[in-house]
Amino acid sequence: MREVAFIKQNKEKWLEFEQAIFGKTKKNPDDLANLYIHLVNDLSYAQTYYPKSKTVVYLNYLASQTYQKIYKTKRTDTNRLVYFFKTEVPLIVYEYRRYILYAFLIFGILTSIGVVSAQNDETFVRLILGDQYVNMTLQNIEDGNPVAVYKSGSNWGSFIGITLNNLRVGATAYFWGIFLGLGTLYILLQNCIMLGSFQYFFYQQGVFWESVRGIWIHGSMEIFAIVIEAAAGFILGASILFPKTYSRLHSFKIGFKNSFKIFLSTMPFTFAAGFLEGYITRYSIEMPNYLSVGIILTTLFLIGYYYLVYPFVVNKKIKKYVSTL
Repeated sequence: MREVAFIKQNKEKWLEFEQAIFGKTKKNPDDLANLYIHLVNDLSYAQTYYPKSKTVVYLNYLASQTYQKIYKTKRTDTNRLVYFFKTEVPLIVYEYRRYILYAFLIFGILTSIGVVSAQNDETFVRLILGDQYVNMTLQNIEDGNPVAVYKSGSNWGSFIGITLNNLRVGATAYFWGIFLGLGTLYILLQNCIMLGSFQYFFYQQGVFWESVRGIWIHGSMEIFAIVIEAAAGFILGASILFPKTYSRLHSFKIGFKNSFKIFLSTMPFTFAAGFLEGYITRYSIEMPNYLSVGIILTTLFLIGYYYLVYPFVVNKKIKKYVSTL
């Protein structure tokens, strides 16, 4: 069947899906499940015969919104906050998973640029980090404690100051996505170049492992959260650039609602990173290797599992649920 005929044949049914998901007409989970089954069949057909078509993108979006609606109406006594983190955010992350991938790819490329720049220009690190910070760090290295900067100030004072700064950076990375994603790219560029040159500086001074043991105790969650916030910013920008079948305003409303939920989901990890930096990182030099490495791997696993693995688990679970209806 030609794609035009396929669209014409199913157009009314798809409009009914849109009305059920975005309109004022309320449907119970059973009706939605029936709609979802038809929609999945249409999506499979389109993926087979029109794999690069916009029809596939459109149907995939409708399908994801439909099973979110099913799962949301299915719940009864679930706590709203628990539902938000346990189901709603993972489903949204799964829907926009390619933006998570884009954000990590951009993060890797830009951080590598920072490393290469520092490697080929001796003045680059001072240009990025400032003479005062570099000189202080060199003195700390000479004193045998490369990450002594994290010992400055009190525990609680460092925790509050660091957390507020991380929240500011994350919020900027997200909300600047409204400038068609370019604002987010700029914030990511700044932070990635700084990170790459910063880590190469320690490598150059022969204390790379000591820096990793200290910095990444809190950095695993802090940096990972910023990448997720950047992904949310890209989603926000894309909702304006690529409205699909919706008006640009309606597309922006959907994009903002979903991306803002992803942004909010990073807050617990940002607070956890601030706590670790304020209370734990300062003792990294005195820690045995197994403890510092264990903290790094644990924090990386927690946030990595939540954003990279768990969304697929929830998606599989909801599909299995729908198939039994």
